[in-house]
Amino acid sequence: MGSTVCAAVAADPDLILVAAVDPLHAGIDLGTVADVGRIDLQIARTVEAMGAAAVDVAIDFTHIDAARINLDWLAANGVHAVVGTSGFTEADIARYRSAFTTSNCLIAPNFAISAVLMMRFAELAAPYFDTAEVIELHHDQKIDAPSGTAMMTLERMAAASSAWAPDPTEREVVPGARGGEGPGGIRVHSVRLRGLVAHQEVILGAAGQSLTLRQDSYDRSSFMPGVLLGAKRIAAADGVTVGLDRLLDV
Repeated sequence: MGSTVCAAVAADPDLILVAAVDPLHAGIDLGTVADVGRIDLQIARTVEAMGAAAVDVAIDFTHIDAARINLDWLAANGVHAVVGTSGFTEADIARYRSAFTTSNCLIAPNFAISAVLMMRFAELAAPYFDTAEVIELHHDQKIDAPSGTAMMTLERMAAASSAWAPDPTEREVVPGARGGEGPGGIRVHSVRLRGLVAHQEVILGAAGQSLTLRQDSYDRSSFMPGVLLGAKRIAAADGVTVGLDRLLDV
């Protein structure tokens, strides 16, 4: 994902790529791992390189342990952050709300505009249905389940309606067949398959009718418009923002 983000930033006429951090590729020319055009930039080992490059906004797509370290440094040094890493807890979010006092931070489980709209549509539909289930499907290298997008979808649906019917299942022939129980008692199912990228279905049902919302990301390029939008708008936000939709007014 990092190379895709670097290429997108480098290609945007309103942004300037001034630093890249990856301890696994430190010291090599960025152009060898990303299609960034004509740019003379070596990959740095640690986030401290952001300070030397006078970075205004840092984009983080790492893993949760590294992201926590990175965000601590960015908050302490007044650098805006746009974060696509998943796995943050409520305690993490609360800590960053206190830490980001001179800069802002956007944490989003999904940067695809279609995914943001799918979550919003599910939230709007929730009060009109009695039952719902979420199925999220990802590539076989994703280490967390359910996905951050699925969890945010469930949280917003549960907040929009508390009138969900109970699960009628009395006996599971195969343990776990009904998936996990998320907020509001809404069931969530995680699929991990080679060939997938990121996909999600929200199925809502009421007497005599159902509504299915599905979002598909077929390539990592689908996330880049949202990432770039976040990078451009985060400076005008206030503190910590969770969810790209907060910057889209949807």
